[in-house]
Amino acid sequence: MLAGSLPPWGFWPLAIPGLVIVDRLIARRPARSRFLRGLGFGIGLLGPSMLWLKDLTAPGYVIAVAFFAIGIGIAVALCPPGAGRHLALPAAWVLAEAFRGVWPFGGVPMSVLAVGQVAGPLGPIARVGGTLLIAGVTVTAAVCVSALIDRRWFAVVGAVAAIVLALVVAGAASTGRSTGATLRVGFVQGGGPQGTHDEDTDPTVVFNRHYRASLRLPKDLDLVVWPEDVVDTRRPVEQTRFGDRLAQLAVQLRTTLIAGVVEDVGRTKFTNASVAWNPKGEVIGRYEKVHRVPFGEYVPLRSLVEPFAGDTLTERDAIIGTGPPVLDVAGTRVGVMISWEVFFGNRGRAATRHGGTMLINPTNGSSYTGTMVQTQQIASSRLRAIENGRWVVQAAPTGFSAFVTPSGKVIGRTSVSKAATGVHVVSLRSGETIYTRVGDRPIIATAVLLLAVAWLLDRRGRQTADPG
Repeated sequence: MLAGSLPPWGFWPLAIPGLVIVDRLIARRPARSRFLRGLGFGIGLLGPSMLWLKDLTAPGYVIAVAFFAIGIGIAVALCPPGAGRHLALPAAWVLAEAFRGVWPFGGVPMSVLAVGQVAGPLGPIARVGGTLLIAGVTVTAAVCVSALIDRRWFAVVGAVAAIVLALVVAGAASTGRSTGATLRVGFVQGGGPQGTHDEDTDPTVVFNRHYRASLRLPKDLDLVVWPEDVVDTRRPVEQTRFGDRLAQLAVQLRTTLIAGVVEDVGRTKFTNASVAWNPKGEVIGRYEKVHRVPFGEYVPLRSLVEPFAGDTLTERDAIIGTGPPVLDVAGTRVGVMISWEVFFGNRGRAATRHGGTMLINPTNGSSYTGTMVQTQQIASSRLRAIENGRWVVQAAPTGFSAFVTPSGKVIGRTSVSKAATGVHVVSLRSGETIYTRVGDRPIIATAVLLLAVAWLLDRRGRQTADPG
């Protein structure tokens, strides 16, 4: 049920009955039983919803599902079995998702509750507490139903009050404000087959697809965004024929052009960057990706994994970028989240806090079969837009590409594998939401406190039941 609440299936109401069952499965069970039931539940959730990882490495998929399912098992085991359970489960779930977002491998914040719930009524809560608060409120709604079944009225009232409070605060909270300025922005999707990898693809073919698609755009747009990875060179892009053609395209379209560029650095390293050309054909900025995809852009624990994975692993590791995630282009400052980075709330925050008046997500999901990653990525772009009160422009070589409003509405989403372009007037925005200002730490601290209180309530309940 919980996997079904996430994209690509995306029937968000399924999360509630799924979590109700979890709450009832751990009631009055010893810690070992709670762990094993949580572990089984974690495998049922992550096994289907992280299947995309097998396209990078089958051993990595097995390791990731097992590891993160163990994390869910531990979180469930940390919940007391008695009176404090209803308070503890939302807190423990928040902590499990927070942990998954930072460790190991820099975090793998996929298959989190919020990517499904952003399509429902809880989406606006993101501007207050990001994905973690959405997760906590979702589990609280399930706990409310479970407590109602048990006729635990105090827990029901408390859960309802918490949900209502979160929704009221989200409705009243700042969403940022318009600066009064706008940009006419275009994205380019070159098209092509899914399930392809760089070693099997001629970089000139990929480049030409996007170049030809760009010629469909009107001239004098303020900004044109190409996807990640569609310019692949052995030298700095300015010294290549690809760089010359991109400069000519910017001049021809009379626009600022941002393109995703991969550059070799020796035989075993590469950089992944968004590079900007102005309407005169001059390179005016570069942002290099900070969060790398484990097993996709680098191989953690390579010596341990390589004997099992054979030649399925990438041979090169991406160099970690430095510097703020912004580009000064088209008379404004644009925040940049390259592909994988859109799954991390702190990257959208960093871009906004460094003055980003809009956000872009140049991405590349062409390595994956199906649309699991692509649909979760659109949902994550919606979350970043709501969290920071900014427009988001997502551009992908084989889909999905789209514009996302500050309220999370998706406009002009493309289909998969077809060449496409999109143009929209984007309102530039300033100001900060609550989440942009404070991030995840208050939610994590609250979750730790609630878990401690839950155990105190559980102990007090047992003492009351058995005073001897």
